[in-house]
Amino acid sequence: MHGRAIEPRARALPVPNCHRCNATAFPRRSEPLSEGAVSEDHDTEGDDETQGLRKIVHVDMDAFFASVEQRDNPELRGKPVAVGGSSGRGVVAAASYEARVFGVRSAMPSITARRLCPDLIFCKGRFDVYREVSEQIRAIFHDYTPFVEPLSLDEAYLDVTDDLKGIGSATRIAQEIRRRIRETTRLTASAGVSYNKFLAKLASDQNKPDGLCVIRPGEGAAFARAMPIRRFHGVGPRGAEKMTRLGIETGADLAAKDLPWLRAHFGSRADYLYRAARGVDLRPVRANRIRKSVGGERTFGEDISSGAVLRETLENIIEIVWDRIERNQASGRTVTLKMKYTDFQITTRARSLPRSVGSKAAFAEAARSLLDESLPLPLPIRLMGLTLSNLDRADEPGGAPDTAQLRLL
Repeated sequence: MHGRAIEPRARALPVPNCHRCNATAFPRRSEPLSEGAVSEDHDTEGDDETQGLRKIVHVDMDAFFASVEQRDNPELRGKPVAVGGSSGRGVVAAASYEARVFGVRSAMPSITARRLCPDLIFCKGRFDVYREVSEQIRAIFHDYTPFVEPLSLDEAYLDVTDDLKGIGSATRIAQEIRRRIRETTRLTASAGVSYNKFLAKLASDQNKPDGLCVIRPGEGAAFARAMPIRRFHGVGPRGAEKMTRLGIETGADLAAKDLPWLRAHFGSRADYLYRAARGVDLRPVRANRIRKSVGGERTFGEDISSGAVLRETLENIIEIVWDRIERNQASGRTVTLKMKYTDFQITTRARSLPRSVGSKAAFAEAARSLLDESLPLPLPIRLMGLTLSNLDRADEPGGAPDTAQLRLL
């Protein structure tokens, strides 16, 4: 194989008590509590880390789009695969783990990906197939809890505090879900189990691919402190660069900063960063949560100015956002295109239609028109986003109950 392999992304700094796939990682309710565990009658008042303790599972499919292509075409297995256009104007929508070894990443221009890995095999995206597989996976989730919060086609949060099947622990539930996904779809999933959403998502990435990591009550702060800051959900490549310039490389570095300092440098994101560095996250899992808008965005691995590349990227975003619109049974009248330039200025263009967008074709037409109006760009961009707002909804979505049941994971 040609091309120079890049060392796989470094794992986090040594993290205490990241329990791998171990059904006994948490004791049964009748067993003695281990140090740091929380019982049903444990008083968490004043204990920021364990406030609102729940059983949260984050499931993330492994290289989802590319893995579907490898599943359906045996000749692709074990080879570097990218989903996306192969032309000079194309963009990588997803990359297999074999391709990632060479540095190929999603949202990367195809010409760059080809340069990094000359043997890279490009596959045209089959979003109808990905959506079908995603529905199979979500059906499995709903066998264990009604409180499923999808983040995209390939990942979701599950609140399994109420053990509907009497399985005994969130760890066992995660194991069973991963087994059923493999049996049903012939694909692998990684999962993180913890007592809040932030930690569960960190954990799901820890032992990828095809892994399981559990963060117990009382271990979250230490786990977060040991993480490279780029692993924090919500800290993109540019945010990580800014933090590095400010001397923040790890969660411990971030935790050393007080709230006024963070607000001065990160504005509205400061409170989230302050809590995250301490392993604290009180957000509930919200099933089909009520939204004022539905959208998605992509941060590019390198600055992009080519109109052709931007158009292909927009097509990928349209697919993802339209899936979210359908999943939320939402319709809306306003389509907004967002772009962040290399000087960090953000611009938006919006179009309000006389009636709600009723089809993917109408949504795509409005989005393409907004991009055409923005070209040529004054500067290269680092991020592109697309949103549908002024929503009308066909359902009355609910959320996970606010009252936490303080049981052992």
